Amino acid sequence: MATVGLAHRRAPAWRGGFGRLWSAAVVSRFGDALRTTALPLLAVRLTDDPVVIASVTACAYLPWLLFGLLGGALADRVDQRRAMWAVDTARGLLVGAFALVVALGHASVPLLLALAFLLTTLQTLFDNASTALLPSLVDAEALGGANARLMTGQQLAGGLLAGPFVPLLLGLGACVPFVADAGTYLLAAALVASLRVRPPEREPRPPGSTLRAEIADGLRHLWRDRVLRPVCLATLVCNVGMGALIATLVLHVTRWLQAGDTGFAVAMTVYALGSLAGGLLAQRIARRVGRARSLLLAGTVQTASLLLMGAVQHLAALCAGMLLLGSMGMVWNVHQTTLMQQRSPAGMLGRVSAAFRTASTSGAPTGALLGGAAARAFGPNAPALLAAALFALAVAALIPAARADVPVGEPLDGAATARVAP
Repeated sequence: MATVGLAHRRAPAWRGGFGRLWSAAVVSRFGDALRTTALPLLAVRLTDDPVVIASVTACAYLPWLLFGLLGGALADRVDQRRAMWAVDTARGLLVGAFALVVALGHASVPLLLALAFLLTTLQTLFDNASTALLPSLVDAEALGGANARLMTGQQLAGGLLAGPFVPLLLGLGACVPFVADAGTYLLAAALVASLRVRPPEREPRPPGSTLRAEIADGLRHLWRDRVLRPVCLATLVCNVGMGALIATLVLHVTRWLQAGDTGFAVAMTVYALGSLAGGLLAQRIARRVGRARSLLLAGTVQTASLLLMGAVQHLAALCAGMLLLGSMGMVWNVHQTTLMQQRSPAGMLGRVSAAFRTASTSGAPTGALLGGAAARAFGPNAPALLAAALFALAVAALIPAARADVPVGEPLDGAATARVAP
């Protein structure tokens, strides 16, 4: 796929498949935002226990620990496009069934936990396949721009557009956000199924090669890479903090700030606005300081924003903190993903992606439970302060990666991407 004009090294063209992949990601994210916002609000109506509420978030991360590495190995073996649309179809049917249960008045905390667990189990294959598929649609030099556009579009749809609709949809019925989410999954599946992309060229697997051995290859590459290893460690620590914050944010807003469901939707919308700004800034920051140093800057700003959120009991302070958290979170996500794609050998991206995500995501369930315990023991603002301390540790962990960073666009230690023009 060609890139556009003078921006050949930075901007992906919309034709040739990237536009449809972008559309599928945006549509699916819109529905996900409806569901992920509605789930904690539904959980609050079913229980008053902060730890039980946080467990809903913890169950959404647990499958990465159990199946994440397997999902990455499978993503390197199977047709990634087919895997993605099949998973989205299954998720659409699953959420549709849950919507029916809610409509019939049978919602319960165990069902919420089961839904979160099953959706993320399917996501372990989908996300690794999606990460591995993108280099087949855009030039290697355009990966940073492609990731920025994908993530910015997802935040536009999921935060800015979907967030304000949640209170309205919940007013129409508790099942309505889940019905909408099921529909977006099915539409996204149809868009991905329409892609015409040749699978990436892969070296034949050695005779007797096993999934275990292939998973080990991905782990070894991640451990030996002088940039990806500290970035993964820092992301792990950050995810402990974000798990604590996300799992209890509904308590922070509705109980500590007394801002109600509307305040929660406002906070999520402001976060999305910040993410949009971060998507616009991500490439500019990287061109000035490099990708790994962009992560260092992002982590420092996020630490300050979390301190503000946890120390000042005012909705305006929360919104300012969420704005900064969202913008720098987008910068972090764009460059973390791009570094992983650029520094992974051809045919191994699914496994490296799985190793990275499994290791880094493993902190989120622990963080969610720690957040619930902190909120119970010290108050609803305690998880934000806990997250700030953890982000400060993550910034320190990033220093080795920043020292080893290279300018954007230069060769990356011989790492290759697997690109096959459609």
